Amino acid sequence: MATYQKRSGSWRAIIRKKGYPQVSATFDTKAQAERWAKQIETEMSQSRFIDTREADSLTIADALERYKREISVHKKSHRNERSRLAILTRDLGGYTLTSLRSSDVAAYRDRRLEVASGSTVRRDLALLSHLYTIALKEWGMPVENPCAQIRKPKLNKDREQRVSDAALGRILEAARGLHAEMPNLITLAVESGMRRSEMLGLKREEVKGSVAYLADTKNGTARAVPLSSKAREAINSLPVSRLDGRLFAIHPDTVTHYFARSCKDAGVAGLRFHDLRHEATSRFFERGLSIMEVAAITGHKDMRMLRRYTHLNPSTLAAKLG
Repeated sequence: MATYQKRSGSWRAIIRKKGYPQVSATFDTKAQAERWAKQIETEMSQSRFIDTREADSLTIADALERYKREISVHKKSHRNERSRLAILTRDLGGYTLTSLRSSDVAAYRDRRLEVASGSTVRRDLALLSHLYTIALKEWGMPVENPCAQIRKPKLNKDREQRVSDAALGRILEAARGLHAEMPNLITLAVESGMRRSEMLGLKREEVKGSVAYLADTKNGTARAVPLSSKAREAINSLPVSRLDGRLFAIHPDTVTHYFARSCKDAGVAGLRFHDLRHEATSRFFERGLSIMEVAAITGHKDMRMLRRYTHLNPSTLAAKLG
């Protein structure tokens, strides 16, 4: 049976039942406390009682912080995920795990779409959804996922940005005045199709002859990247000065910033550094490599994703037709 305590004008109901944790709640009147106690006791007697107190009190902000410590830190993309966690904390952190409703998430989605792309917002929602999956399956909290039923934003259209040799030459010239390593990095990106993180993490000892051996990649699978003569020249012309053996000393964020400035100075609009990986992939196909050969170089496991990254030059295709 429940017991009741009167405290400073309010009533506290306390329920103790074998096999269940002690639960209590405070109400303005004794009648409210009795109704609540009767409901809880009925649920316990019918084995339907679920203790939601921890989830009721855990804010999204605190849950995301725990997620960062226990889950995110073990992902290869954890550095990139930090900003996404911060945005979710800023916009939804005041809710608790059980108070956040689908309508709240939908409103967040619509606000984010005013300043971010559909693909970015989809990744936001995927992260929030995974938080609830972890809370349910690993933290033992009886929560319902508010992301499950809402509409997902449309994906961005495939980027079809290509860069001509002439435009690339202007970008290289502009980059040379910003940082000594930038032209080498840009050339290596176009010639090898490696990701920015793969190139910046590459050590000289991992380059053997005409092949770069990548032990740590985005998808977790090691791969060997064949190097063209231009790629080898870009590597060999770098100074051998770093104690840790890495080829490049430039910071990832600096690469993004300097590449944008180089494109602006070169009069090339709409090009991002990651587009160089797209460019390299397209050039591999234009050189006559098969889809399996290109996948072996770039590390793509999903052929559909490889197709998204590939935009062949129509003039090159026309020349092949004769």
